[in-house]
Amino acid sequence: MSPPRSATVVVLHSHSGDTGRPPTEPLEDLAELRYTTDKDLVSALPGAEVVLVWDFRSQALADAWSAADSLRWVHASSAGVNHVLSTPLVESDVVVTNSRGVFDAPMSEYVLALVLAMAKDIPGTVRLQGARRWQHRETERLGGAHALVAGTGPIGRAIGRTLTAAGLTVTGVGRQARDNDPDLGTVLPMDRLIEGVSDADYVVLAAPLTDATRHMIDAAALAAMKPTARLVNVGRGPLVAQDDLVEALTAGRIAGAALDVFADEPLPEASPLWAMENVIVSPHMSGDVVGWRSELVALFHDNLTRYLDGRPLRNVVDKQHGYVREGTS
Repeated sequence: MSPPRSATVVVLHSHSGDTGRPPTEPLEDLAELRYTTDKDLVSALPGAEVVLVWDFRSQALADAWSAADSLRWVHASSAGVNHVLSTPLVESDVVVTNSRGVFDAPMSEYVLALVLAMAKDIPGTVRLQGARRWQHRETERLGGAHALVAGTGPIGRAIGRTLTAAGLTVTGVGRQARDNDPDLGTVLPMDRLIEGVSDADYVVLAAPLTDATRHMIDAAALAAMKPTARLVNVGRGPLVAQDDLVEALTAGRIAGAALDVFADEPLPEASPLWAMENVIVSPHMSGDVVGWRSELVALFHDNLTRYLDGRPLRNVVDKQHGYVREGTS
């Protein structure tokens, strides 16, 4: 693409909350910024070359696609891009980039915290403290436990390194099988997922949401897990068939789960997951450490500078498969 002299950038955000209007002051000298939410996206798109999808829950771009008459580049302020990859976009020449790299270390730390919390029964301790009950229990060691990490991108790799440092044996599941991976040890292909989960004490989901990974943890996978195993999901909610998980937890077929993402967010008040003592529910916050919004804007600022200079962009996504092309980060 030839370098433009300036750019018009649509910033798609929500009305409030974590995905409300971002701290985009560093961008104001580089481009005309049009701030919009889902309902006004159609009127904001004409003439815009770039869309910054700040609201990772928004799927409005697909419905507004016919108004994107000048669009050349879409950037997702998230690692996952399933919410922007509509068929018209995938089939177009529009480049898609993501925010790969911002969340790796925070999410790996969060996964370790969840694994430790379950092994040491921290939720039980907090409940007993609230009831003023002194109840001695024995807890579990992490050393020697086995974690299966589904997802071999930067987040999955960071999780693998962190869990290995904590004493766990780590294996992976990904698109391609390989041995002696530096971060994940043996990596199994997706068609051997059942084999992988059957040997794991902790099954950690950090895979992108694609047709191949949707409901990768279903009744069959849960039935293959050990009754002492726990599931951790920091990827995307639909990686898990949630009704199957509730049934398995209720029946005691697995020991517990720590869930940071859900098929419907916020998690509905009526969900039985809220009341399960063997479940940790958190509100999609595993990567959100102090300063994360500024880091996301800084990454986009760098890419916007590259775009205006006509240089290659960072984190270009393979739109057919939903992951970053190697050599673009």
